[in-house]
Amino acid sequence: MAVEGSPEEPLHEGGDDTKLKREFGTIGLLFTAVGSIIGSGWLFGALDAAQLAGPAAIISWALGCVMFVIIGMTYSELGTMFPHSGGVARYPHYSFGSFTSFSIGWVTWIAAAAVAPVEVLAVVQYSTNYVPWLQRIQENEAVLTPAGTVVSVALMAVFVIVNFFGVRWFARINNVLVWWKLAVILVVIAVFMALSFEPSHFTAPSLGGFAPYGSQGVFSAVATAGIAFSFFGFRQGVELAGETDNPKRNVPLTLIGSVVICGVIYILLQVAFLGAVPTKAIRAEGWQAVGAHFSSHGDVLATFGPLAAIAGILGAVWLAGILYADAIISPGDTGLIYAGVTARISYAMGRNRNAPAGLAKVNRTGVPWVSLVLAFIVGCFFFLPFPGWSKLVEFVTNSTVLSFGCGPLVLLAMRKQMPDYNRPFRLGDRWVWIIGFLALWSTNLIVYWTGWDTNWKLFIAILLGYVLMAVYYKVAKQQTPPLDFRHGWWLLVWYAGLALISYLGDYPEEKENAGNLGLLDFNLGAAATLVLTAIVIWLALRCALPTERVREILQDRGSQEH
Repeated sequence: MAVEGSPEEPLHEGGDDTKLKREFGTIGLLFTAVGSIIGSGWLFGALDAAQLAGPAAIISWALGCVMFVIIGMTYSELGTMFPHSGGVARYPHYSFGSFTSFSIGWVTWIAAAAVAPVEVLAVVQYSTNYVPWLQRIQENEAVLTPAGTVVSVALMAVFVIVNFFGVRWFARINNVLVWWKLAVILVVIAVFMALSFEPSHFTAPSLGGFAPYGSQGVFSAVATAGIAFSFFGFRQGVELAGETDNPKRNVPLTLIGSVVICGVIYILLQVAFLGAVPTKAIRAEGWQAVGAHFSSHGDVLATFGPLAAIAGILGAVWLAGILYADAIISPGDTGLIYAGVTARISYAMGRNRNAPAGLAKVNRTGVPWVSLVLAFIVGCFFFLPFPGWSKLVEFVTNSTVLSFGCGPLVLLAMRKQMPDYNRPFRLGDRWVWIIGFLALWSTNLIVYWTGWDTNWKLFIAILLGYVLMAVYYKVAKQQTPPLDFRHGWWLLVWYAGLALISYLGDYPEEKENAGNLGLLDFNLGAAATLVLTAIVIWLALRCALPTERVREILQDRGSQEH
């Protein structure tokens, strides 16, 4: 009898998610990724990147785009091999067992669970200009009023309800919103370049030149200016792979195409922003303070975004109004997408059986409704007052990027574990090792560039996850799969190595009380992450599950009722 998923009986056409509805077409899946990429980040990313890197922010966006294309290529092969929803959390289970899949699934879930409420907070904050009773200022931070909390919970409920009725409703609504978001960005680029574009901003020595803050500013911008955060939406090609009608075509197109499309748009937007910034704003205190210039001039639009502020300065008041409306629509659409994504991740953990099996239950419309309700409940906790929206975004960045790092390891392991498995999208044998190595190194670099003051919180969250895992394995002994710790202990070396390098490094350079030692400069830090990448790949491949165990897991996944 053929093993399910073997060359004689491949899983790639439908995957094992037999009760999920495969209703995402080519455009539907691609637009889900594009809509997820273009959220609230684009409204602030151009300014934040310029303040960190100056005109060299163009390089930051290009570098971020290349990094995520490389990461997306690893998932393109895996996504067509195993078109299973929640793939980021499920693939590690196939190659390394339960300990690894729980570790990656936990990091992925806590990151995704924060995105929808963060986008809701963005919508509410922008709406406060018209509805002032939604928020109040407390200790220089905008916090929700009781009425604002009710509105925020209601918006989260809307996200859940739309997702609850299935991917067909979701795709129809999202397609319309994505066309709107793309149109707004293109209009902004065209108007900025037409009304005010000063080429001297890019090279003039009196304004700091092209790279006033050096290479460290360029690379810091990738991790902390919202650039990496802006590209995370490419993951929808993996998370929703079990719900598309043609994984062989749609998964690679979504994973790579969405990054390339949005990368080109973001680079053009950055160029337009750099050329349109008032020259006097740069001369005042340099690129690092151009945002303060807008605020000091009392422009009310600066509260809601630098793009709207520039539009107002240029006299394009109509464009400022459109940008303000988009500041509600763009985050709202991304929140809608991530409510569903978070549910797919916990659904995947339920399918792996290292989380309660009830999380994998789906309703008649093919939606993991228990996981969706859990995402709603946990998401509402993020509405409690906490300082620093940007800090939460940085936390989402490093945790999400860390979860992507296991994809290259599974890709390389599967080449040895299942060499004859059907791969509708296959990376060349000469390139797979280079791409796998670069993808994991990119992951480690972005985490390192995020800085110790954010990274230490991530590692505390990881420790909390292990406590929860220990409790679950203690309580549900009969329902849990083997822990497979001897096949996953290398993950602790990876996490500990990243923590040590981050603690010894000099990111963030501009903060004196970040807690890190600053012993590794940019070059030494990059070299350390390079060595760590090689060590982790070597250990992971030595510890990978034997082929027989991989086949048992795939058979079990295919035979379970869900």
